[in-house]
Amino acid sequence: MQAIILAAGMGKRLKELTSNATKCMVEVNGVTMIERALSQLDALNLERIVLVVGYEGKKLMEYIGTLDIKTPVQYVDNDVYYKTNNIYSLYLAKDYLLQDDTLLLESDIIFESAILERLLNNPYPSLALVAKYESWMDGTVVTLDEEDNIIGFLGKKDFKFSDVSEYYKTVNIYKFSKEFSASHYVPFLEAYCKALGNNEYYEQVLKVITFLDKPEIKAERLENESWYEVDDVQDLDIAESIFAEKSEKLDRFNKRFGGYWRYPRLIDFCYLVNPFYPNQKLVDEMQANFGRLLCDYPSGMNVNSLLGAKYYGLHREQVCVGNGAAELIKSLMENLDGKVGMIYPTFEEYPHRRREKDIVPYWIKDNDFRYSADELMDFYSDKDIKILVLINPDNPSGNYIEKKDVLRIAKWAEQRDIRFVVDESFVDFADTKGSSTLLEEEIIKEHNNLIVVKSISKSFGVPGLRLGILASNDLNLIAAMKKDIAIWNINSFAEFYMQIFEKYKSNYEEAIEKFKNVRKEYAELLTQVPYLRVIPSQANYVMCELTGKMTSRELAEELLDKYNILIKDLSNKNGFDGKSYVRIAVKRPEENKKLVEAMKDVLR
Repeated sequence: MQAIILAAGMGKRLKELTSNATKCMVEVNGVTMIERALSQLDALNLERIVLVVGYEGKKLMEYIGTLDIKTPVQYVDNDVYYKTNNIYSLYLAKDYLLQDDTLLLESDIIFESAILERLLNNPYPSLALVAKYESWMDGTVVTLDEEDNIIGFLGKKDFKFSDVSEYYKTVNIYKFSKEFSASHYVPFLEAYCKALGNNEYYEQVLKVITFLDKPEIKAERLENESWYEVDDVQDLDIAESIFAEKSEKLDRFNKRFGGYWRYPRLIDFCYLVNPFYPNQKLVDEMQANFGRLLCDYPSGMNVNSLLGAKYYGLHREQVCVGNGAAELIKSLMENLDGKVGMIYPTFEEYPHRRREKDIVPYWIKDNDFRYSADELMDFYSDKDIKILVLINPDNPSGNYIEKKDVLRIAKWAEQRDIRFVVDESFVDFADTKGSSTLLEEEIIKEHNNLIVVKSISKSFGVPGLRLGILASNDLNLIAAMKKDIAIWNINSFAEFYMQIFEKYKSNYEEAIEKFKNVRKEYAELLTQVPYLRVIPSQANYVMCELTGKMTSRELAEELLDKYNILIKDLSNKNGFDGKSYVRIAVKRPEENKKLVEAMKDVLR
């Protein structure tokens, strides 16, 4: 068995990183891609490793000479790399294909060693590694039959987004038997290059071979193995997060603040959304209007305020719509003066918008992080504050204060000329009888000091739309925020969603009821996990204390590294007195069970 690595390309999309070095010499977490690949191949006891070089070939060969690689390395030079493609690079190495069974791979792929082991352990002589197609993938796409035969290589004209569930992406790692190379691949390779030229991809030859009655090559479907193709700087960034050391991976993922659709195997228990909404019909209506929405400008702030106000029976002058609640929080805190009362631990977006010396903290002392309206009013009765922020239910504890008691705080605050900011992003998830929201015309009109913030993204399960609403009867404040925020802060998709979501109110209510039942079952399951104390929650997440030797950081690292599960480690938040707490989202039952089983394994 031998390996052939195609490494002649220029890697222009990596810009300055390949200005004076070949693509495979780019580092991923401090190790060049070629060193990683050669080390993995070196462990297989191969007869030889053949590299087809071109751009900066001399520099690459000199570099490889400095590496501790025991397997003999031989080189093939593609001196016309700048006007040919990888089909010609492989053509130049065709004589090697005829000499031995071959692992063929491209030099810009980073992968775990288990992938090579799968190829070698599979008894079928010729294989193409494939992975389930995901929306972020680019390159060669194939279709398979039930026996893993490749039945089609899809070109751009053949690709249909309606059929992506049936597609697989080639990983660009292959196993060719010597016999397959001699009888099929090399003859077709020679004929293809002679007839159609050298500026093509070597997969085109495989495409032709699949037209035969017995093509002699099958697919090996990857499951949970990690791999990534690095074509540009964004690919490099993602590859570095996937292949980071366990101690670094968690920080890399947290710093992304989302975008986890690029990681299809990841289950996100960190970011908080409604797992049962939107319903399919709403999604279908959004998709049906996608083309028009994509190509048209959205309305400005005035219209979108009207749309946001309509759902809650408010007036547009009382409402400001934001690109997520975070945009509104930033503007709000910058438009309010004076010292701020804040409850710790808390959602950090609020304290991050104020100087530390301007914050008057209320430190929760209860073991379950419970606190009441009376406790807050008693504590702040003699404090010099101009603003009081209440997140209800609280984040991360899930503590909930009943609506009637929140209104008592509002009245108390008004008597003391205190602005009362209530963030009720999670209030729809609370177990209450009757309405729990303060977003009602009578309430907003009655309390001029009251400011209500709500994240549509979280409660309605549409974080990709980035929607938030802020309401107050302080019309001067609302007007000032509207001047502060860009006029087109909401895109057309978010605007259309606000236009239609009232039609689906009953579906939303059903989803909330379903959620409450699932949360109850979830909390019971979590109590079965050893060394985990579950704290009751009225939100769409549950906070838990680790009572064993493992810290919250260690648990989060282990779950991400071993199970591709992301949870929120709370060790960096103020208010936990050095104890270990985590916050985990409530998701669909099947996902919740996966987390519980993973935690049982890690914490046993």
